[in-house]
Amino acid sequence: MKTPDIFYVEDDIDYAFFMQSAVHEVKDTLNLTIVEDGAEALKKLQHFAENKTKPKLILLDLNLPGLSGLDLLKFIRDIPYLKTIPVILFSTSDNPDDVKASIEFGANAYLTKPDGYENLVKCVHSVHDFWFNRHLRLN
Repeated sequence: MKTPDIFYVEDDIDYAFFMQSAVHEVKDTLNLTIVEDGAEALKKLQHFAENKTKPKLILLDLNLPGLSGLDLLKFIRDIPYLKTIPVILFSTSDNPDDVKASIEFGANAYLTKPDGYENLVKCVHSVHDFWFNRHLRLN
């Protein structure tokens, strides 16, 4: 498995499809890996740590079946090899308690999923521009 540029954990297959299209539209050379649940994501994250490979950016949906996005975030921050990877919680929730918990557990950012495909493309463009073009740790 090629190490992804973006590792995205999303249980809504329709939204995952739109994200894949938006990422391709923003930059077609980005390697995006999508997994549908927390347990599968945990296995892949463990694989990254064992093989000393890591994605450049992790996007986590907050509300996942099984392990939540916060559970995965805790795991990522507890593994020395993975803890420096930027993690963005990407959720439909705009509850201030969710935002606060995400930041307290070590998320680099919290984004509310935008409505509509064009807004998603704009959001992905902004994320890409900041994390891949301006943020020095990814370059």
